Amino acid sequence: MGIIKAIASAVGGSLADQWLEVIEPDDMGDNTVFTSGRKVRRDDKRNSNIKGTENTVSNGSVIHVYPNQFMMVVDGGKVVDFTAEEGYYTVNNSSLPSLFTGKFGDTLKETFNRVKYGGVTPTAQKVFYINLQEIKGIKFGTKNPLNYFDNFYNSELFLRTHGNYSIKITDPLKFYAEAVPRNADKVEIDDINEQYLSEFLEALQSAMNKMSVDGIRISHVASKGTELSKYMADVLDKSWNDMRGFIIQAVGIASISYDDESKELINMRNKGAMLGDPSVREGYVQGSIARGLEAAGSNEAGSAATFMGMGMGMQAGGGFMGTASQSNVEQMRMKEQQAQQAQQAQQAQNTGAGAQASAGTGDWKCGNCGTLNTGKFCIECGARKIESWKCGNCGHEVKGAKPRFCPECGTPSN
Repeated sequence: MGIIKAIASAVGGSLADQWLEVIEPDDMGDNTVFTSGRKVRRDDKRNSNIKGTENTVSNGSVIHVYPNQFMMVVDGGKVVDFTAEEGYYTVNNSSLPSLFTGKFGDTLKETFNRVKYGGVTPTAQKVFYINLQEIKGIKFGTKNPLNYFDNFYNSELFLRTHGNYSIKITDPLKFYAEAVPRNADKVEIDDINEQYLSEFLEALQSAMNKMSVDGIRISHVASKGTELSKYMADVLDKSWNDMRGFIIQAVGIASISYDDESKELINMRNKGAMLGDPSVREGYVQGSIARGLEAAGSNEAGSAATFMGMGMGMQAGGGFMGTASQSNVEQMRMKEQQAQQAQQAQQAQNTGAGAQASAGTGDWKCGNCGTLNTGKFCIECGARKIESWKCGNCGHEVKGAKPRFCPECGTPSN
């Protein structure tokens, strides 16, 4: 059996009058990866798709292939012909397979030679279509927390995440032989996703480990969808692309949540980092005192008794609060002094560099010993600096003492 691409001028609204039957793909939604062909028969008054017709592709029939679809003809479980090019094709039972590979090239022919006897085993001819568009919106979620070592927190953290990923079929014949269930006429991605979801989550943990090794902070993972897709592709390419003919196209993380211990550790680390700043720490001390005074004033038992209690408490803890506040102020003063000293040092460095550059403009090299000097005499051998004078009229240059007249043109030197 073979298929021959029909001439464009020969196909139009009267297909049913020119061929015995026309085969169109069954409903193919965004999540459909595989579906069978349905016949639009010549003798059907409604001229619509009919299910349950005999599974025979008659000689001279037309098969319609839409963009981003892969069509194959299966006869007795054997893939006898296929095309990855859109258009209309007539069935010619006397022809050899034509194999219109489209964008896939010779690679698809090699796969055809390996898997053409590995399809389903019906006892009739059938036409099948495979969706070559990106299959989007495949949901995932982690039941158990994933471990993630964060260098910033220097700790092993545990997170849960959920989102969506997409796949793209790269070798439709391989996908048909390895991923499509036997005797299936239509397959949605959810029908076969259980096994692949388990592999996806296992690869997700491996990808997270790689991101951790690369020093990506755990709080940045949600915004690293592109990088995560690359990590996932590195992990899954061997088992998904090489063995089953599809790849990870994109990964989108909708949310990340941490377990209770990880939350506590993150909050403690962030709070400690904030209190490491003396100005923040002093604000916290002053705020605590203000909150205490506010609470005392609103006490139903009477503010006088409360302030008396506060006075006793202040006497007991005032020494500590005062010491803490004094320490904070001292550290802020030291921090400000350090900043000023750094600024002064930078200014001095810039001034010194400028002075050195200015001094460098008057340096001269002794022609006798090669020593670099700034005065009129060499500090090493005592040789006098050789002066030079250039005539403003003719440009003649005279080395040594300035002459009264230019020896070249006689122009006075003054």
